[in-house]
Amino acid sequence: MHNRVADLRQCSAGDASRPTGKVYLVGAGPGDPDLLTLKAARLIGSAKVVVYDHLVGDGVLALVGRNARMIYVGKEAGNHSLPQDQINGLLVELARAGLDVVRLKGGDPFMFGRGGEEMEELLDHGVSCEVVPGITAACGISACTGMPLTHRDHARSVIFTTGHLKDGTVNLDWPALARPNQTVVIYMGLGALDIICRELIAHSLPGDTPAAVVHAGTTERQVVLTDRLDRLAASVNRARLKSPALIMIGSVVSLHGLLVQVPRHEELALTA
Repeated sequence: MHNRVADLRQCSAGDASRPTGKVYLVGAGPGDPDLLTLKAARLIGSAKVVVYDHLVGDGVLALVGRNARMIYVGKEAGNHSLPQDQINGLLVELARAGLDVVRLKGGDPFMFGRGGEEMEELLDHGVSCEVVPGITAACGISACTGMPLTHRDHARSVIFTTGHLKDGTVNLDWPALARPNQTVVIYMGLGALDIICRELIAHSLPGDTPAAVVHAGTTERQVVLTDRLDRLAASVNRARLKSPALIMIGSVVSLHGLLVQVPRHEELALTA
């Protein structure tokens, strides 16, 4: 249904005499369109060009005007429709063609969304940009599952990290992640879940620490799986959970279930 652009030349045409357009780096939130900011919803609805990611919810995309030009640049594991440097170049070319662009990113543009890289590229080329924050997946999933990110009896701090680094490794700061009395939230870590669990336990985080994997959080496809840290990877394999998924580790996970769940959300608790 949406245009997939594989060649920057498809987007480079325009009147060179026209003023340079502006790029809005807009956070689309965790999936539920009701969680958009008012500013994000307004920009999405009035946009003439939308460059969007894989994790932008269908309900959010439904707000885009019928006559808007939609360009898909999503990234999935092992399948990038455009490399990041070409996405950066695409945004510059569209703006130089005199177009105002909504660059729509899942969650928040500055939370593992490469929004900082795109901002740098735009500013380096003299293109005006504005960042519109969005509810990041951790905040949205925390709220809808009843697992607080912080809690005076459970977690005095919270750490957000990514499950794989730019070089493809999973060489994280394990001692920092394994400290007690904190919540660890791991983005894009499902493919390395067994390594993550093993290393955290090897760095002294107890194996019975409550942990969860949430698939498609805040959407109608949401699935919540909770288990002990030392059994989490095996439980996820049995349940065949797929990305997108967020990992939460810490005793706050034990509070899941206290909050009344919306019936549309399927629940999976493999704690026996």
